[in-house]
Amino acid sequence: MSRNRQHKATVFRPVIGVVPMAGRAARLAGLPCSKEILPIGPLAAAGQQPRVVCEHLLGKMHRAGVSSIYVVLREGKWDIPAYLGDGSIAGVQLAYLMMGLPYGTPYSIDQSFPFVRKATVALGFPDMIFGPEDIFTPLIQYQQSSSADVVLGLFPADRPEKVDMVKLDNDRQVTQIIIKPRHTDLHDTWGVAVWTPAFTEFMHRFLALHQKTAAGKCELFVGDVILAAMENGLRVHGVRVSEQPFLDIGTRDDLSRATNLQPGK
Repeated sequence: MSRNRQHKATVFRPVIGVVPMAGRAARLAGLPCSKEILPIGPLAAAGQQPRVVCEHLLGKMHRAGVSSIYVVLREGKWDIPAYLGDGSIAGVQLAYLMMGLPYGTPYSIDQSFPFVRKATVALGFPDMIFGPEDIFTPLIQYQQSSSADVVLGLFPADRPEKVDMVKLDNDRQVTQIIIKPRHTDLHDTWGVAVWTPAFTEFMHRFLALHQKTAAGKCELFVGDVILAAMENGLRVHGVRVSEQPFLDIGTRDDLSRATNLQPGK
């Protein structure tokens, strides 16, 4: 049996990226373009070729060997494919999917289900800026060498009330996720993730049930689905990937901070 387990551990599935870009950016009303393609950093102000927000994430996926990525859009955000094209600008291959049901980010992610159901998925959010450069490789390697169905990339949280707070045990297994707590003793949040077909299938089934009553509920978060997966026996682990908090450009103040970042940050 040990030989069989060892053999399975060496048979790796392809890793495909999924990047949801279907948000409305309601807190950034009046932008000249979709927030995911806003220029960031002082290079834009200097008149040089700007680097837009989502290129930060796409470049990190490329660095980890994730070359095929599905981008999920909503109607009207046509400036994103107009800018990114086939993905060669970021060194990746992009395909575009359209958002279906408007009940939260998990529904956008699930649009990729027919295309990624047999792959390992690397998830990232295109409005986040974070380091270091090679952030996905340790998650992919950990998942391949472990029994985890989901591996969360952890960051220190500077504003717990805006994120999912995560608690681990001594074996790196996630024991608790608290979504946007007003008060907490926890210190870590997650910002990127890698998961197996087991979680992809679970999410698809979970949403099929959830959508029957979704119209009368609050927006569903990815953290909600991960919690449900844990309750149903899926193994969720966490790996610290950065010693610095990530920066989410979802508000005017944070967008201003991102605009003033130095190159490479």
